[in-house]
Amino acid sequence: MIVDVHTHTPTHRDMVPESERTEFAAWRTDRPVVTTNSWAEYDTTMADADVTIAFNIDVEDPAGSTGIPSSPDRINEATAEFVAADPTRRLGFLSVNPTRPDAIEEAERWRQAGLVGVKLGANYQVFDPLSDKAFEFYSYCERNGLPILFHQGASPIRHAPLRYTYPLVTDEVALAFPELRIVMAHMGHPWGRETVVTMRKHPHVYADVSSIYLRPWVCYESLLSAVEWGATSKLLLGSDFPIATTGEAIAGLRRVNEILQGTALPRIPTELIEQIIHADALGMLGLTLPGAS
Repeated sequence: MIVDVHTHTPTHRDMVPESERTEFAAWRTDRPVVTTNSWAEYDTTMADADVTIAFNIDVEDPAGSTGIPSSPDRINEATAEFVAADPTRRLGFLSVNPTRPDAIEEAERWRQAGLVGVKLGANYQVFDPLSDKAFEFYSYCERNGLPILFHQGASPIRHAPLRYTYPLVTDEVALAFPELRIVMAHMGHPWGRETVVTMRKHPHVYADVSSIYLRPWVCYESLLSAVEWGATSKLLLGSDFPIATTGEAIAGLRRVNEILQGTALPRIPTELIEQIIHADALGMLGLTLPGAS
């Protein structure tokens, strides 16, 4: 089974009106990203995945803060509706800013509504991931079996503090909450080595490979670090839709060694690439499909 653990909830239930179509040019170097998309477009472009995990990010100005638009008053409602429409193929993660006075109450509301994990971007949401409020929220997630997928690494959004996304911050979180299941997004690009040495020491810390295949050297260097440090079993497939699709992610991973032609540099084993593509992500994160028979 192919599980894409990193996708953003589509912006529109139905066809996107031309007047509402938006693009963002800074995510990729080869083309702008169309950031408005319908449920049907999601299903078509993500057809290579058997199961996907979708989420929004809880910010007041989604387009300005993350580059991906969504309705700020329907951050979790939109995700819950989307995954409920196809519970055999979709899971949803909720998002709240841990500094909100009602953060835990809001998270519990959406946990009860069927969302099974949490998406946080401390850089986009501008909160200190090592603050007391953040730790209170992580404790809630640990107690209730909610895995957290953290944005990790670079972002083109100017106001988003990079220090909040450095992978060694996650080491501090995992030390404090050893039973909390964590996914470090994007292998912390460009800090792949730091991501690898963090996840290898913590049984419940993983990383997804979303977007790293868009930068061939970062992809190669990050995967080689995982090989050399014996952490390849901790890697999960992710696309970062709408920035890319599951099919693009798979193809990009399978091309990782192409840049090495004519060199003596070590190759990434083919079996490792297939292991990532077919990783038991749901099992690792303690999740099940409620709609599956």
